[in-house]
Amino acid sequence: MALTKEIMGGRLIDGPSFVTTSRMFMNQRLGMVKKNQFLVRPVLVPLQQIRRQEQVRRVVKGPPVAVISEDIIKANNNTSLPVKAVKFKVRALVTVRNKHKEDLKETIVKQLDALTDNIIGRSVVLELISTEVDPKSKEPKRSKKAALRDWSKKSNIKAERVHYTAELTVDSDFGVPGAITVSNKHQQEFFLETITIDGFACGPVHFPCNSWVQSKKYHPAERIFFSNKPYLPSETPAGLKALRDKELSNLRGDGKGVRKMSDRIYDFDVYNDLGNPDKGNHLVRPRLGGKAIPYPRRCRTGRLPMDSDINAESRVEKPTPLYVPRDEQFEESKQITFSNGRLRAVLHTLIPAIKASISADNQDFSSFSDIGVLYKEGLLLKVGLQDEIWKNLPLLKAVNKIQESGEGQLKYDTPKILSRDKLAWLRDDEFARETVSGINPVSIERLRVFPPRSSLDPEIYGPLESALKEEHILGHLNGLSVSQALEENKLFMIDYHDIYLPFLDRINALDGRKAYATRTIFFLTPLGTLKPIAIELSLPPAGPNFRSKRVVTPPVDATGSWIWQLAKAYVCSNDASVHQLVHHWLRTHASLEPFILAAHRQLSAMHPIFKLLDPHMRYTLEINALARQNLINGDGVIESCFTPGQYSMEISAAAYKNFWRFDKESLHADLIRRGMAVPDPTQPHGLKLLLEDYPYAQDGLLIWSAIENWVRTYVEHYYPDSSIVCTDKELQAWYSESVNVGHFDLRDADWWPKLATSDDLIWILTVLIWLASAQHAALNFGQYPYGGYVPNRPTLMRRLIPEENDPEYANFLADPQKYFLLALPNVLQGTKLMAVIDTLSTHSPDEEYIGERQQPSIWTGDAEMIEAFYDFSAEIQQIEQEINRRNADPSLKHRCGAGVLPYELLAPSSGPGVTCRGVPNSVTI
Repeated sequence: MALTKEIMGGRLIDGPSFVTTSRMFMNQRLGMVKKNQFLVRPVLVPLQQIRRQEQVRRVVKGPPVAVISEDIIKANNNTSLPVKAVKFKVRALVTVRNKHKEDLKETIVKQLDALTDNIIGRSVVLELISTEVDPKSKEPKRSKKAALRDWSKKSNIKAERVHYTAELTVDSDFGVPGAITVSNKHQQEFFLETITIDGFACGPVHFPCNSWVQSKKYHPAERIFFSNKPYLPSETPAGLKALRDKELSNLRGDGKGVRKMSDRIYDFDVYNDLGNPDKGNHLVRPRLGGKAIPYPRRCRTGRLPMDSDINAESRVEKPTPLYVPRDEQFEESKQITFSNGRLRAVLHTLIPAIKASISADNQDFSSFSDIGVLYKEGLLLKVGLQDEIWKNLPLLKAVNKIQESGEGQLKYDTPKILSRDKLAWLRDDEFARETVSGINPVSIERLRVFPPRSSLDPEIYGPLESALKEEHILGHLNGLSVSQALEENKLFMIDYHDIYLPFLDRINALDGRKAYATRTIFFLTPLGTLKPIAIELSLPPAGPNFRSKRVVTPPVDATGSWIWQLAKAYVCSNDASVHQLVHHWLRTHASLEPFILAAHRQLSAMHPIFKLLDPHMRYTLEINALARQNLINGDGVIESCFTPGQYSMEISAAAYKNFWRFDKESLHADLIRRGMAVPDPTQPHGLKLLLEDYPYAQDGLLIWSAIENWVRTYVEHYYPDSSIVCTDKELQAWYSESVNVGHFDLRDADWWPKLATSDDLIWILTVLIWLASAQHAALNFGQYPYGGYVPNRPTLMRRLIPEENDPEYANFLADPQKYFLLALPNVLQGTKLMAVIDTLSTHSPDEEYIGERQQPSIWTGDAEMIEAFYDFSAEIQQIEQEINRRNADPSLKHRCGAGVLPYELLAPSSGPGVTCRGVPNSVTI
């Protein structure tokens, strides 16, 4: 309000100066205030009553705002005469966000817009719409249209935000504003942040817009923005009903047409754009989504089909962007951060690629110190391009200038795993610790039967009995028998046998790729820490004399030490792929996209549930589109740098078909499914952790509980009775479309939760917010801190462990370090991955963290819910303090100790950059 007054030069009537009374000039009365209605509405009051109550109008310069002259009042003071509506003016304050940087074309068009605005008045035009319907026309009451003032004068202002005003004329019986239309008659789009209307008795009316308004030349329809007052569909005021339906209709696609980057159309499609068969058979990829390969749906772009495959959508290669609705695209600061990271990635990949293409040397890491050079001296020295012969190449001259500029573009930041103990990655306790407090803490499960059992079909995959025997682990159980260890919940496992074995023949046939299907057994020590005690390595059966399974146990000699290190590396390779393709991509990015698309298509911006979900949908469609373009596509980063290669997305799809269940995506259900917890109503969160020092679960339960409490408060405010949930047509359409269209291939599964009660809605919304915020943060922002040092977390392996009768066994014995390094990714693969996960682990400056919102005081017009949100924010801050306390507790050895990294991936706040902490509201990277 103060800002509004300042910009308008004080030409306002404050809310309290408007008089409300039961004796109204127009024989109107307020009556009982219903839910979701404004407290007061504009009224005309007799002058005598104004004087009697000593309500004096403020004298202002220029035309009065929302006041009526004495002549008009006297003329109408006889209540027996027909009342004629009086015109009055209200003021609009419009906030437009400028771009930080404009290209030449944008600058020219902006100046032309300013010129035409000044000369012929081609401007931005507003029209206010009431919540009430005119009784004669049966149409919503509307103001006169008005243009923004001084657009041309303010065109050169370089501030981030520019404020404009407009005066709108309305009738005295206008009622309460509920919507406003905006027409952009300029040539160029602009970002409309907020509109505030002053001059009504109800006080300022806020319109949080946060949207790009396109030129009428390209998008003729007027843009519709609703006030921040939430309405369930059944409570929509008469004046807004048609507009509510119209705006939703504008956002829905019909499965037809090629989308333009300026469109705001939300529609569904299958993943048929990952391959590029027009470039050759080696880039043919199966379609994901459908009966053959079930998968969630993605945002439709409508691009033309490939020439060689009519069912495959044509590719758009970077830097040309893929379509997502205009308001889903990165804002400028986010785009700058992402582009800078991509520049680093290009440079980091380009240099080793040049060297590899020129030299016969494939540029393997020859020692561990070679990897350390990447952080100290940069890529040029590492790959030998400091020599004069290379420096004279024209391209590398430019690269050298970047290196010499001191900007550090060709150096890597030291990963956090090396910050406290450079040899931590070698230790078994660190290997085990990262399973519960590293980048993938959601694969570990309690071992419930020994030996482990497979659920694969033996008719297809051969004998599936585990090679693990009691004698492999008995000496590591601290005197317990295997049955005792199982009964006392002392044995845990990471099992990648069933997800990998069906693909191993194809993976191991790829050039430079070798993998096992691994199982790792851990024992819970009396100190409360995990230690690995056995690793099972499986290959598909290949004949009677072929050893398809082997078990590696902790070493007792030098040879065993190197075999044990190799075995752990294969486990990490399995883990990296499952983490990236299943837990990270599938369970957060891909599975959420259908819910986001359906929300925009079925929930009005006025709907309270849309307002709740809005910050948790930010940037997700854009980052998913970028992933289809650069990461999960044929020959993209995932295929180039991870063990499964071209079969990567098929592994993801197999997990969707055989593993993913929405009803198991809550934190509680997931912990119980993995046997890491059991229900216990006496515990604070209704669960008892069977591994007490489990940082991801401990901190996650705090955040889950805070989200659930906030969602419960919010939902019960609008749905005090479950019957309202059932009759909310928009809400039911959203959930139905999310399941039946967005997850079409699994729509008939009997495990989908129903949406019939308030509790159902609370659970569904809590799961979605948890996945978008805390779950994604736990799985994403530690990628570079833990994976930026290749030996700690190799994403692919290039050779198997040699058997004693293999020719390579002698080489292994002669130089085990060299063999180990030759099994890891080479320089090109390693540096490419490091550059990409550095970008993926980076927070942008405009990140919004859990407990934060844009326009926190006006995102809704419901003051009670604003107050409840501030309570939620305060609880999040308390959680951060508790996490800090836990990280300093020496009894929690999985997060505190000599050389041990604290667990901060679920610490809510963060600054920009790679911080290994911070929980954004949504999947933004």
